[in-house]
Amino acid sequence: MSATVVLLFLASLAAAQGKALPNPDFTKGGRIPEGADHDWNLGATGARGWMHSDKLCTTDARQIAVTKVDQGSPAEGILAPGDVLLGVGGKPFAFDPRTELGRALTRAEAEGGRLLLSRWRAGRTEEVVLTLPVLGAYGAVAPYDCPKSRRILEQGCRALARRMSEPSYKPHPIPRSLNALALLAGGDPAHLPLVQREARWAAEFSTADFKTWSYGYVMMLIAEYAEATGDESARPGLRRLARESAEGQSAVGSWGHTFARPDGRLNGYGMMNAPGLPLTIGLVMARNAGVKDPEVQRAVERSLRLLRFYMGKGAIPYGDHAPWTETHEDNGKCGMGAVLFNLVGEAGPAAFFARMSLASHGAERDGGHTGNFFNMLWAMPALALQGPRASGAWMEEFGAWSFDLARRWDGTFVHQGPPEPDRDSYAGWDATGAFLLAYAQPLKKTVLTGKRPGLLPALETSAVDALIADGRGWSNKDRHGAYDRLEEKELLHRLGSWSPIVRERAAMALARRKSDVLPALIEMLRSSRVESGLGACAALAEFKAAAAAAVPALRESLNHPDLWLRVQAAEALAAIGPAAMAALPDLLRKIARAPTPEDPRGMEQRFLCFALFDRRGGLLKGAMEGVDRDLLREAVRAGLQNEDGRARGSLGVLFSRLSFEEIKPLLPAIHQAIVEPAPSGEMFADGVRLAGLDVLSKHRIREGIPLCLDILEIDRWGKQDRIKGALKSLEAYGAAAKPMLPRLRQLEKDLLAHREAKNLKPLIEQARELLRKIEGATGDVELRDLR
Repeated sequence: MSATVVLLFLASLAAAQGKALPNPDFTKGGRIPEGADHDWNLGATGARGWMHSDKLCTTDARQIAVTKVDQGSPAEGILAPGDVLLGVGGKPFAFDPRTELGRALTRAEAEGGRLLLSRWRAGRTEEVVLTLPVLGAYGAVAPYDCPKSRRILEQGCRALARRMSEPSYKPHPIPRSLNALALLAGGDPAHLPLVQREARWAAEFSTADFKTWSYGYVMMLIAEYAEATGDESARPGLRRLARESAEGQSAVGSWGHTFARPDGRLNGYGMMNAPGLPLTIGLVMARNAGVKDPEVQRAVERSLRLLRFYMGKGAIPYGDHAPWTETHEDNGKCGMGAVLFNLVGEAGPAAFFARMSLASHGAERDGGHTGNFFNMLWAMPALALQGPRASGAWMEEFGAWSFDLARRWDGTFVHQGPPEPDRDSYAGWDATGAFLLAYAQPLKKTVLTGKRPGLLPALETSAVDALIADGRGWSNKDRHGAYDRLEEKELLHRLGSWSPIVRERAAMALARRKSDVLPALIEMLRSSRVESGLGACAALAEFKAAAAAAVPALRESLNHPDLWLRVQAAEALAAIGPAAMAALPDLLRKIARAPTPEDPRGMEQRFLCFALFDRRGGLLKGAMEGVDRDLLREAVRAGLQNEDGRARGSLGVLFSRLSFEEIKPLLPAIHQAIVEPAPSGEMFADGVRLAGLDVLSKHRIREGIPLCLDILEIDRWGKQDRIKGALKSLEAYGAAAKPMLPRLRQLEKDLLAHREAKNLKPLIEQARELLRKIEGATGDVELRDLR
């Protein structure tokens, strides 16, 4: 697993990786742990309850502590806060009370409405019965040809319309847009006035906070409304939002928490696909609704170019990172990708991301960076592209019970959140529209619910079953057990899977058992199937130095027609380590090549930079003896122009390892990399700039003096490390830095006046100390000119 993937995974599961919370026994005086207040809606009972969770799983829980009961609900008078549920259907909870109760709810609504619960209260356990409305059973191809799904949609739309009619109705713009879209998709003419009102709100919408997150969904609402009704009144607002979104796109086709700066770079820590994909969908819908501005067309094409790269490689990741291979879905972005590429008529990526979405269920859907709202929202729109058998099988596997658990007794839905104690950014969100859009798919009233013919053929049962099976056998609590129980032959077979996630899991399992499979892996490398070669590379990378015998075959793979196979072969060579040094000239030559039309963003060069120069796992992390310096300089010079900040930053580790004569020819390129930061990878963009300043100051390069202050940008993210490093480099110039004294004094004033001044005290002291040192410095400093 690459360093980027590890960094992202640890960030997204930070809460789950901390100290385990106790699993209280409420029948013996146990209490809900302090701070762990994430409870669950318990379906149409009208009750909420708390369950123990560990590492995003509720499988260790055997009790549900009732936390709330709604007046007038089926649970009123039978359950009360403080009660403890110990089982359902006359049996104690055995493996996961959340799943067990969800499935029991589904059965009760199909079979007379009788829900039998084991209730503990004040030291006494007894069986109690809640009576739920009978909605029927989910059909085999639900929500298609399914009376229960239709009833849920009708009930939910009525309840949603009542809620939206209340004067206090002002939810977050995302669920607000989705709620209106759900009423439109529900097809009841009585609800059109409400949708019209919401479309007018959307046409006037603007915000100063997190525009990128809301604008995509607001644009979808306006475009869907205009297409469904022919009402032109909201189109000027749609054009305004589309133009703002297009103009706020970065130079590489991405968006972040906010729109890009005038220089085309993003603020904060850079690219985020969770808002970027809905923005692109919204722009495509706006274009189809008549917004023909050239900047909108350019923004769509830039974004599609960026997102196409992930087809066949993994889930669309958090930002400008490696493809995500931990799970088949990542915050719903594969579902978004399937819908987007279906909209623009590109069957290849639409099919891949739709398959990824179908293979993601259970524990894979439960998680999500800061919450799983989007993971649930975008599931069914992607599944529906693959036909009724796909949606029905997914519902049977996971959707039916989880949807029924989230549905309240009044027909609305709440965001359940992931099974973790905190870090849910969407807690309290109204999820009614998000869930109802799933049930509205058969009506095909809107673009998001299949109004236009899809590109993909409906999958047959055997194909659906295989894709569902690909998503089984993983949870955050037990990531390895299912694969460790497979036979070696089966693991080798799975290395050739269509799924990058299955390949990754099989590769890790083979490495854990230390099997003697190198001959088989080398044979797979030379297979005509790209997937087999990718699986072999993944396994060889896991075997590390023990895979040294595969180096010749991996070197052959560096010339494979498939870009990603070439990258994976390079990563496997890096993982093997010193025994793979014979491949170094090949890799350096590849990095030195200019980007091609096949790879306009230089992604192969980017990942090869990581494979060679990463300070932790790069092939060149050790000794430099015998490395061809001319080849090395050509590769570094080319890599310093890569548009990814982290790729450039990986090269910075070399600067201090080269003598002045060795690095002298590279100084102009290093200087340029400081002056013009990378257009993407903002989170890592300062790495090469600070490494460059360090080497310029070390060798007393005159042009580095003003750069030490030019790059400070005290209002930009990451200021602490950037200012600290730049001032340290300036200090190395001694008396030669005296011309910078006025700017240093101004820096001190700016830091003191900064809104975060109290957090910048160490930097203020550093600036003051540097002022004193430079003011008192004497003697001549011999400087070198860059030329």
